[in-house]
Amino acid sequence: MLFKNFDELLKIVKGKSSRLVVPGAHNPEAMEAIKIADDAGLVSGGILIGETAAIRTMAAGAGLDLKKFELVESADKAEMCKLAVSFIKQGKGDFLVKGLVDSSLYLKAILDKEAKLVEPGATLSHFVLFETAHYHKLLAVTDAAILISPDLEQKRRIIQNSVNIMRGLGVETPKVAVVCPVEKVNPKLPSTVDAAELSRMSQDGRITNAVVEGPYDIYISLSRKLADEKGVSGGLVPGEADILVFPDLDAANPVYKAITFFAAGMKSAALVAGASVPVILPSRTDPPLTKALSIALASFLKKMAT
Repeated sequence: MLFKNFDELLKIVKGKSSRLVVPGAHNPEAMEAIKIADDAGLVSGGILIGETAAIRTMAAGAGLDLKKFELVESADKAEMCKLAVSFIKQGKGDFLVKGLVDSSLYLKAILDKEAKLVEPGATLSHFVLFETAHYHKLLAVTDAAILISPDLEQKRRIIQNSVNIMRGLGVETPKVAVVCPVEKVNPKLPSTVDAAELSRMSQDGRITNAVVEGPYDIYISLSRKLADEKGVSGGLVPGEADILVFPDLDAANPVYKAITFFAAGMKSAALVAGASVPVILPSRTDPPLTKALSIALASFLKKMAT
């Protein structure tokens, strides 16, 4: 990892060119996040799309100076998303940040074939990077927001998306734990069958540049000691997982929110993986700092790609 924590990440990207494009920018939470990011030196400019009178009012409320931003009037949410993608394609911005627009409209605009932001056959998935006091390195969780009940091929793509991001962050061979309720393959638990096959995929090259192991439960994934106690003595992933992959949205989303709510020293950044540019898809309930750190992470990945 090219940075050990989010404080180091902020230092790396401070002052770098980082032009964000925000559909639905007339949103207090988005404005607060942009203000935090701007104060940290993370924003060099951008385009704010939406109801411009409301954008000015909310920016004033957040204490955000708009002089470095272009404001574009639009009252239609679908149009806002299409405009945002077009500005990215025109080279007027570096990455997308969702404001007050429906996630479905946002993702539809990104997936539009004419936009060419997503390669044919690719899958978009959600990636969140956590820093907590109780784990010795940054840890990713996927997919907590987009794919509801992924099949085996979609799980492969989710893993590859996350691995590609982690490699962009400097982890040469990410260690991936496929998380299930138990650590043994049980035909009555389809997630365990998929986990075993995903592990084989990393061994035969269908998943590249990663070590994928499972089925593992949470304890085994995150603790070598607990893995030994449960009789899982082999493997490279236990206690060293870089990425936790969950079987479906029902499992991943509650874990994501529980870590956000309960974990000591929690900081996080979340992106949509699988597009040709960084895409930020914040939840309305994400802390403003999470949204600002997501901007920092997107800025870093854009910097590494150029």
